[in-house]
Amino acid sequence: MDSHRTPGRARRSLMPKAVPLIGVLALLAAGCTAGDGEEESGEPAPPAVSAPPLPGSVRLPAPHMGFDYQIGGPYPPAPGVQAVSRDRTAPPAPGLYNICYVNAFQAQPDATGWWRTNHPDLLLLDSSGRPVTDKQWNEALLDVSTPAKRDRLAGIVGEWIDGCAAAGYQAVEADNLDSHERSGGRLTPEDDLAFGRLLVDRAHRAGLAIGQKNAAELARRGRGIGFDFAVTEECGQYDECGDYATAFDDRVFVIEYRQSGLAAACKAYGRALSIVLRDLDVRPAGESGHVRRTC
Repeated sequence: MDSHRTPGRARRSLMPKAVPLIGVLALLAAGCTAGDGEEESGEPAPPAVSAPPLPGSVRLPAPHMGFDYQIGGPYPPAPGVQAVSRDRTAPPAPGLYNICYVNAFQAQPDATGWWRTNHPDLLLLDSSGRPVTDKQWNEALLDVSTPAKRDRLAGIVGEWIDGCAAAGYQAVEADNLDSHERSGGRLTPEDDLAFGRLLVDRAHRAGLAIGQKNAAELARRGRGIGFDFAVTEECGQYDECGDYATAFDDRVFVIEYRQSGLAAACKAYGRALSIVLRDLDVRPAGESGHVRRTC
């Protein structure tokens, strides 16, 4: 079963926060100079979140690593890149901190048939017996609503995680922790977090760090169940980077798809977080439409 993610997963938000537009030309002229990431409200930051102890074999990413997001296809990283995220079907980049992309909570668009044939009861179904689908990306949701189903799903996704470790990755990002938002009330945040905890345990047993993907409102709870870092799409665009930065001690990889989002993220967190602008289809370098910029 091919795990390749359909490129172009844009950040989703049920209630996006307003972000003031920042002049892109001024940003580029200034070299995207950023602030120090401190809150401007004057309110004290919430206390740090404690996480379970890590096995000695797990290597955490450092804050503010040069980063590239290559889930649409691997290519030689640019100078200054220290960490890269790639699909689990791609090889890791030699000498870098490699994050293995796994679609953990939803089925790949081309994999729904595999799930129907092999594990039909692990697809979340509506009242008519049809798979509940993330319509924006044509991905069927996996049913994490019961402990028994979560255990079985963890066995399947766990094999992918083990494959990431065997391939030489240092970490894994588990996409769609926010699948409950698209479930029509059939799943809860607690369901997704319970499944996330199983994935955390599996990754740590395999010697991998594991990143929470999106779901800013669950950042502190995700850290509490053992996620080691965060991978977030468009937190600058939606004014959410601080939620992740606080929960994960600045171990945050930020992907923006719009210049205004890059400007906002760089202004507030360019000296603290790992931030990159990519084209929405995350095309490999050399392909028409490829975009990659940093602060």
